[in-house]
Amino acid sequence: MLDFEMLRVIWWLLLGILFMGFAVTDGFDLGAATLLPLVSRDDTERRIVLNTIGPVWEGNQVWIILGAGAIFAAWPYVYAVAFSGAYLPVLLLLLSMGISRPVSFKYRSKLPNLFWRRTWDWVVFFGGVVPSILFGVLVGNILQGLPYFFDDTLRISYSGSVIDLLNPFALWCGITSLAMLTMHGGLYLAVKTENPVRDRAIFWSRVSAFLLILFFAAGGIWVANALNGYLVVSGANPYGYSNPLHKQVIAETGAWLKNYSLYPLSMIVPALGFAGALGALTTARWGNSRFAFFCSSISMIGIIGTVGVSMFPFILPSSSNMTSSLLVWDASSSQLTLLLMLAAVVIFLPIVLIYTAWVYRVLRGKVRRDTIEKDERHNIAY
Repeated sequence: MLDFEMLRVIWWLLLGILFMGFAVTDGFDLGAATLLPLVSRDDTERRIVLNTIGPVWEGNQVWIILGAGAIFAAWPYVYAVAFSGAYLPVLLLLLSMGISRPVSFKYRSKLPNLFWRRTWDWVVFFGGVVPSILFGVLVGNILQGLPYFFDDTLRISYSGSVIDLLNPFALWCGITSLAMLTMHGGLYLAVKTENPVRDRAIFWSRVSAFLLILFFAAGGIWVANALNGYLVVSGANPYGYSNPLHKQVIAETGAWLKNYSLYPLSMIVPALGFAGALGALTTARWGNSRFAFFCSSISMIGIIGTVGVSMFPFILPSSSNMTSSLLVWDASSSQLTLLLMLAAVVIFLPIVLIYTAWVYRVLRGKVRRDTIEKDERHNIAY
């Protein structure tokens, strides 16, 4: 039987995998939506872009639902703190990604009126840009720590405001996230479309990849020299019951880089972020751009993994009361709960992956102009 420490580490890894899966899949349709006004010049080209993501975006969002569910079940303290302390950004994510975007896809082609369609096109655009930035803003605030604390009865209190979430470092992470997802979305469009949309998508994906390399590097310098990270001094028990008040934590500039000196092999993770983006930049025009899309996926996995590796064992630090910070070791559900959930993952996650692979295989191929024009006459597609 797996011990408590191992189960906690496994669920920390699974949470990261779910977020990476969401970024790689739903990330490209957020990026494609962001590029909609930049790669299309007429209504048919806009419909081409929308039809590359229209059949798959709902399935892609399953990953974020799984991630939220995993937090709720495996990390209940994290769920309680994050979803209430960052309530407004989470609400904006729901409105932009979960409500306005599906409505825009469904209603956009209901009428042939140009004003009607252009209005919904801008809703699609904002449904790509706003979540892309907000995800980065949330990560930036998590790296700095949220202003919460637990009292002696483990009730949560907050001492910050919504405006505090829009701090310079968080906004920097927001534009980094936007560049990352735009790169990914542009390469997806390069795979799924023909010229001239393909050429424009490749151009913007390469611009985004170049900016991503710069933003990611600058963010690393910021973290190393100007951002307080957190260190556990004592009291963390990997085998103990979940109670965040039994440890001592200090803040220290550059603390988020300690794991890389303790575990040199972990440097591979940020290296993947840079190498993948560089590969996407240099190979975007190779063949059908599939290799560049693969490189983009590797870059996203590396960048998200960098956040996790840098923070370990922290999941959600507290900036107002460092002792209240949530760790892998003191924020999880019980050992039995984690074990039962792991059994469910072993059974059902392969089914999800197989079904997803089958869907993408069925929907393979490019979206062509003549097909869209034919579908327009028959009033189908997006």
